[in-house]
Amino acid sequence: MREPIVYLGGGFTPASQAKVNIYDFGIVLGATVTDQLRTFRHEPFRLEEHVERFFESAKYARLTVPIGPGETMARTRELIRHNAGLIPAGADLGVVYFLTPGENLGYAGNAADFKPGEPTFCIHSFPLPFAAFQRFFTEGAHVVTPSTRHVPPQCLDQKIKHRSRLHWWIAEKEAQLVDQDAVPLMLDLDGNLTECSGSNLLLVKKGVVYSPTAANMLRGASREVVSEICAELGIGFESRDLQVHDAINADEIFLVTTPYCMAPVTRINGLPVRDGEVGGVIFERILAAWSEKAGLDIRGQVLGAEADQEGAA
Repeated sequence: MREPIVYLGGGFTPASQAKVNIYDFGIVLGATVTDQLRTFRHEPFRLEEHVERFFESAKYARLTVPIGPGETMARTRELIRHNAGLIPAGADLGVVYFLTPGENLGYAGNAADFKPGEPTFCIHSFPLPFAAFQRFFTEGAHVVTPSTRHVPPQCLDQKIKHRSRLHWWIAEKEAQLVDQDAVPLMLDLDGNLTECSGSNLLLVKKGVVYSPTAANMLRGASREVVSEICAELGIGFESRDLQVHDAINADEIFLVTTPYCMAPVTRINGLPVRDGEVGGVIFERILAAWSEKAGLDIRGQVLGAEADQEGAA
């Protein structure tokens, strides 16, 4: 039986045989940079942009990717060709990169005696779990601001995509005390909106899309897609400091992220966004334009309609 492959240790291996050492710095210190892209109809979306961001994150973390950007993209396409052949035609893949400093041979819980060795570099994929996202499109997301605050940029630049995410784990548990399905939205130390767990948050007021400032969040690739679409559609897009008051009084709020692209927020801290409808005028215009770029109905794929059409073809 064929199984998915993983790029690890300089070559491809069956996913069931891919292993990372328990003394790896990614485990010992959480020293891991990462990135994630997705496919549309089994073709990678914005591959070059994701690889560029991954290499920028690695440089910031003083890590060296063992292969160059061009070879990384080639290995990614090779992995997708193989692994996409193991999923239904109407399904798609999430593709993940991660890089760590490698194994800590003199394990002591720190990097004091670390001697540079071979970094751990991996490319792997997984079928996007669309069933887990369906409620976002049928009910909308409930965003909750937990007491845990975002790591300030003075401590760690938010442009780097990494896996030092214990603070996000705690924030999720706090938000789930309010609503088991809540999505945490962190505030910075001054009470400004930052980002959600795994997604950027955008709000709409009087026809203009507003984003928290880039200093306080990861500049998500999906956020960039929305910014481009807004320019194409003549919709204003602005970045500025935003507070909970702005979100509560927004006309629309939506999440943007790689796996499901975008989804409407219908509640924030228990309060309805406007009248609580699932998706507003601006959201629908942007989603339609993104679906056109992707060559498929994004919402339909998440809800299963895209797969049904593929099965009937």
